[in-house]
Amino acid sequence: MSFVHQYIERTSGRRRDEPLFGDRVVRWLYDPLRENAPALFRLLTGAHSSKALAYFNYDLVLGARLFGARRFLAECGVDLAECLDPPEALDTPRKVFERKIRYWRYRPMPEDERTVVSPADARVLVGSLAEQSDFYLKDKFFSVDELLGIGRYRWLKEFAGGDFAVFRLTPDKYHYNHVPVSGEVLDVYAVEGDYHSCNPHAVVSVMTPYSKNKRVVTVIDTDVAGGTGLGLVVMVEVVALMIGEIVQCYSEQAYDAPRELKPGMFLRRGQPKSLYRPGSSTDVLLFQAQRVRFAEDLLANQRRCDVPSRFTRGFQQPLVETDVQVRSLVGRALDLANQGE
Repeated sequence: MSFVHQYIERTSGRRRDEPLFGDRVVRWLYDPLRENAPALFRLLTGAHSSKALAYFNYDLVLGARLFGARRFLAECGVDLAECLDPPEALDTPRKVFERKIRYWRYRPMPEDERTVVSPADARVLVGSLAEQSDFYLKDKFFSVDELLGIGRYRWLKEFAGGDFAVFRLTPDKYHYNHVPVSGEVLDVYAVEGDYHSCNPHAVVSVMTPYSKNKRVVTVIDTDVAGGTGLGLVVMVEVVALMIGEIVQCYSEQAYDAPRELKPGMFLRRGQPKSLYRPGSSTDVLLFQAQRVRFAEDLLANQRRCDVPSRFTRGFQQPLVETDVQVRSLVGRALDLANQGE
């Protein structure tokens, strides 16, 4: 049975219905098929099926005719004024999906260097791995042991009892990821996995889906000269159904001279870091314990009981997402000398 999924639009404070793309297919895939034909379910959430679906939907001429780039633009509510390419150049769903925007004008960023900003245009939930926290959400969206990859004992120890934020990108979103904090790359690596959908119904149906999907993990040290100053931060880019690739393409200026990430690189907060190709997907940020304070509006929205949410229904606790823009405020570094700041 279908169930409406709403979120809070941060810019207006209004409740919005999420148009869930392919929702009927996702519900069929994750309910009767997963239970009655597990082998076929695994096949359909594997790499080959995901790439084939993406090719059909985003690349084939037939796909462009069926779904129509202009129709796709209209349905997604894309603001053509913010796009770098002229409208006539966005003539396939893939080009719409991979569009570049004038983020320096249309996605303003807090000037305070000690703030964490959103890595994406996305819907966000925050949580904690500490049992005493009001936002304890361990093993709902991911298992931290799985998320960081097998044998990453140093990182598991560093982030024990830490906090996190989950950013869910829907197909209509701008799909470049930006750097959430300033700091030096300590480690960057890929972890192989599945291609589960990030539709809310799929997320609550599969235990810890984000740590089962293919992903890229980047560990950033922000306690360096010019850094944001909140210890180590992990950014995990997670693929989903129809996402075949995460392209690392860090740019210091606009989208110019993109570079792959390597240990030792300094990343500036708010700059483009990577691109999903194509579909819906998810970013996860991990913070060390007692190092970040999340924005009050995100916390207040998440607790609301008057907004129907599939996460609230599935996990039996208030979990309402806030729709945020890339480079907007997510949290602030706590002062270690005065934790009561």
